[in-house]
Amino acid sequence: MLLSSTSKRVDSIGQLLTVTLIFIFVLALTYFATKLTAGLQKGRLAGSIVEVLETIKIAPTKYIQVVRIGKKYFSYIVCKDTVTLLGEVAEEDITTWNSAETKSSGNMNFKEIFDKFRKQ
Repeated sequence: MLLSSTSKRVDSIGQLLTVTLIFIFVLALTYFATKLTAGLQKGRLAGSIVEVLETIKIAPTKYIQVVRIGKKYFSYIVCKDTVTLLGEVAEEDITTWNSAETKSSGNMNFKEIFDKFRKQ
């Protein structure tokens, strides 16, 4: 009876180790598959003339994106099922927004930012 109990314990430990090794193998396989897929996707997009410069969430499923296509800039509203062109953005507006002056201005409220761009 004692031998049977010890044998069952060894079998249980063997099964636990087997399941643990299979789990680690599946995790490693998933990790490398994800890295491979990301590398292929990055390589595909590397020579692209389309670049998303900024994305801002305005609702749970709605975003405003500023996109550079070639040498032109566009703003889009991206929803769950649709993409709507807001219009073309001048390159000067893009560089003005990214300037050190805007970043160092501290916490501005929306009215101040809106008034600043309305005056331009």
